[in-house]
Amino acid sequence: MTFLPDLQSRQVKQLRLPGIETEQHSPVSNNNGTGFNDPAFASNKTLPIHRWVPWIAGFSSDFVRDVLNRYLDSKGTVLDPFSGVGTTLVEAILLGHNAIGFEINPYAALACRTKVNAYRIDIERLYDKVLRFQIFYNEKVSSSYVPESTLPKGFKTRAEFYSPKVLHKVLILQDFIDTIEESDLQDLFRLAFASTMVRYSNYSYEPSLGRRVSAGKAEIRDFPVGQTFLSKLTEMAEDVAWFQANLPDGQASVQIINDSFFEYQTYLAPESVDLVVTSPPYLNNYHYNRNTRPQLYWLGYAECPQDLKPLEDLNFGKYWQTVRAQERLNLDFSLPNTDLEERLQALRNLNPEKGVYGGRGWANYAASYFNDCYRFAMGINYALKPGSTALVVIGNSILQGILIPTDQYFGKIAESVGLELVRIDVPRATRVGNSIIQSDVRVAKAQDSHQLYEAIVELRKR
Repeated sequence: MTFLPDLQSRQVKQLRLPGIETEQHSPVSNNNGTGFNDPAFASNKTLPIHRWVPWIAGFSSDFVRDVLNRYLDSKGTVLDPFSGVGTTLVEAILLGHNAIGFEINPYAALACRTKVNAYRIDIERLYDKVLRFQIFYNEKVSSSYVPESTLPKGFKTRAEFYSPKVLHKVLILQDFIDTIEESDLQDLFRLAFASTMVRYSNYSYEPSLGRRVSAGKAEIRDFPVGQTFLSKLTEMAEDVAWFQANLPDGQASVQIINDSFFEYQTYLAPESVDLVVTSPPYLNNYHYNRNTRPQLYWLGYAECPQDLKPLEDLNFGKYWQTVRAQERLNLDFSLPNTDLEERLQALRNLNPEKGVYGGRGWANYAASYFNDCYRFAMGINYALKPGSTALVVIGNSILQGILIPTDQYFGKIAESVGLELVRIDVPRATRVGNSIIQSDVRVAKAQDSHQLYEAIVELRKR
């Protein structure tokens, strides 16, 4: 019996706040009515290499390619302080640039490393390994084989993550992956599993990780796990060949740093970067580490909840859950001629009867976020060469019904550390799908005039 198929080879908006003046600049082109391509990343889901890993946030490869071509006339060094799953890095090396990426989440760092190193993989060895997997899986799944692999130590969920039938198949996958001795091939197989593993589990992203039944979906009793895994492997093999054929002559260097960008002085020489293209976590409390918990455990990066604590402590802006109960958190810097302090105080005064679930807890979260924005701006100023540019894609937020224009505040923070704020573009004036807006714990009813948008803050090193 065959269990797997045979392998075949809106106009620019300059938003204003009382006390915050943003200089008007003309867009340099007319893409979508702004100076930049829309950074929305949906198109990445179908593009070679970029499609390997589904990710909750990021920007499009078209946006990155556009800005790389616009701001770099010759080979340069591109930095992404929040690499995610590597869109900036992949596009940089495809255009012949050197690339440096920081990423604290080890699963995302694995994705970055596997993608950018795909050119090193021997494609014949890869296809041979995929065929061997097909034979191994078909033989084991059709017999009374007892897998040697087991559930990851310490991985606990409220309900069965995998049904018994699905778990048996998953453990067969793990047994095969454990036999792969070549690290580059094993990483590719591990990534193929990690990127598909939630699809056949009893959990889903809606958009945060939760039980399928909570989203109105039936639990998965059985699933074509092997076929799904093989389809992903085949897709990845095709992309490896495409990647190798499309790399320019002359080897670019790539460095993936599994650490916080706030350790930049350890890894970067001052004024060594030609262009920064990045998107830090938004002020929306999306918990990247909790939502990649299955991957972190199954890939061996965590064995108990305490192993995730350092990731929470390192996260840009922290999380509401980690700072809400702390004593009042204040800004570590001053920002004259803005209303940031006043807006934080207004937030702090809301819903006191809710304790840390009211404005007090959310004000702590917002203050810690902007403190990290200040540290981030300092790092940009340290890393950029004089005259070079940083493009920071960032979204606004609504906390307890109060609009927080993070792009405007971040631009003023960057100016306060010596960077030039060139402009703020809003290529996507309506941003949807942000769960923080819909949570009665997190926000009061937002005013009808409030909306989520996504901005590009353009900075220049003087």
